[in-house]
Amino acid sequence: MTKLGQWLCGLALLGSAWAALALAPPGLQPPAPLRQALLPLPVYLLVAFGCYSLATVGYRVATFNDCEEAAAELQEHIRAARADLRRRGLRLEPQ
Repeated sequence: MTKLGQWLCGLALLGSAWAALALAPPGLQPPAPLRQALLPLPVYLLVAFGCYSLATVGYRVATFNDCEEAAAELQEHIRAARADLRRRGLRLEPQ
């Protein structure tokens, strides 16, 4: 099962449990304090997921590894390609 399938199964399970508790028939409703905390729960979870996602992206950007060897190798390939194009008669504008 793919990761997307796992997440969708988990969300379906949590969503159905929330719906069963929040939308219960009048005779089976949970106590009022639990119901008051249960109704806005999806919004709270969505905000928490957004905060987690933002923190994860921020952390990954802050700790992104520089590949100086790869950058130098790429610059060398660019120089070689420009020299080859000049040798073949293509005029390049200087940068």
